[in-house]
Amino acid sequence: MLDLLRGAGPAGLGRAELATRTGLTPQAVSKITARLGADGLIAEAGRAASTGGKPRTLLRLVPQARHAAGVHVDRDELRAVRVDLAGRVVGECRGPLDFGAGPEAVVEAVVRAVARVADPVGLPLLGVGVVAPGPLDHRAGTMGRVTGFPSWKGFPLRGVLQGRLGLPVLLDKDTNAGAAAAAGAWLRATWPDADADGDAELVADAAGGAGGVADAYGYAGGGPRTCVYLHVGTGLGAGLWLGGGVYRGARSAAGEFGHQVLLMDGPPCRCGARGCVEVLCLGAVARGDLPEAARILGEAAANLVALLDVDRVLLGGRVVEAAPDVFVAGVGAVLAARALDPARPVVALAGAGVAEGAAELALGPVFGRAE
Repeated sequence: MLDLLRGAGPAGLGRAELATRTGLTPQAVSKITARLGADGLIAEAGRAASTGGKPRTLLRLVPQARHAAGVHVDRDELRAVRVDLAGRVVGECRGPLDFGAGPEAVVEAVVRAVARVADPVGLPLLGVGVVAPGPLDHRAGTMGRVTGFPSWKGFPLRGVLQGRLGLPVLLDKDTNAGAAAAAGAWLRATWPDADADGDAELVADAAGGAGGVADAYGYAGGGPRTCVYLHVGTGLGAGLWLGGGVYRGARSAAGEFGHQVLLMDGPPCRCGARGCVEVLCLGAVARGDLPEAARILGEAAANLVALLDVDRVLLGGRVVEAAPDVFVAGVGAVLAARALDPARPVVALAGAGVAEGAAELALGPVFGRAE
C-alpha cells in the first residue's frame, strides 16, 4: 500500500482504489490506513471531485516521515546521501577514499559519513545501503576478491557495519545500485522538490525536464521494464534491471560486464585476462580519446543487448558524467549499427547517482520489496 501511494505522488489515491489495486477488502484498507496514519507515514491529500456522491478522501505518502542513507564506496572516493521516502536527497557528503588501505579504514570512513548525513534531531535512519565494487556476496554480506584488491576477499562488511551503526545494512554492488537508481529516478519525478524559494518543481531527469523520465526511459506508469545500467568510473560494470527488479544471479555475480573479452591477446587487464572491455575502454579514457572509449563501450553494450533484449541502456559514472553527450552518442551509434531489429534500445543517462541507488535499495523493505 505504501508503494502504491509512493507511485501516486502528492495527488494520492482513495481508499477504494487502494482496495481495488491490492485486492484487500475496504474494511482491511481502512484499518491499515488508520495505522499508517497514526505512524505518520500517510496523510490526507484532499478530496477527489464528486461524481454524484460524497467526495472521496485521498491519501498520500508523507515523504519526510522516515529517512534512509546510501553510501557509495568507490576505489578512490566515498559519497553518502540521506533520502526521504520519495527518494529525494536531503543530505549529502563526499570525500576521498583509499580503498586499498583495507577494510578497517573503509569501515571507519563509512561510519563517519553516515554520521555526517544523519539528521541529529530527526528520526533515526531506517537503514543504510552500502555499495562497493564487486564481486561480492549480496546475500551473505561479504566482499569478494575485488579486482586489484585481494585483501578484501571474505571480509564481512555488512555485519561489521551493522555492529558499528546499530542499523540494518544492505550490501550490494555499485552497478546494482545504479540499476535501482533508474527506478528511483522515475518515482522521484512524481514528487515535487522544494527549491530555495519554497516553490515546488518536478525533478528533472537527464533528458531535460519534468516528465522527461517517462519519455527517455519508456516507463509506462509503473516504473522501468527492462534495462541495463553501465557504469564507467574507476572500473567498468553493469547493473541489470529485469522483471521489475535488480537481477543479481545465483551467486550475486551477474553484471561483471567489464571483464568480457573484446580483443583476443589484447592488453593485460588487472583481472588477469587480456583484452577486456574495461582495460580497452579505460585505456582510451586515459589517452584522452573519449569517442574511442564510447565506441568500445558501445560494442560491449551491443553484445549485452543482443543477449538480453533490453529496452533501455542507461549510462552513468564519473567518466560518463564528464562527457555525457560523447558517450550517449557514441554508444547509441554502435547500437544502431549493430541492431538486428529496428526497435533498438534507447540510450540515455541514468539520471541519478549510485549513492541514491544504494539508499533506494535500503528503502526496499518499507515498500514491500525484498532486496
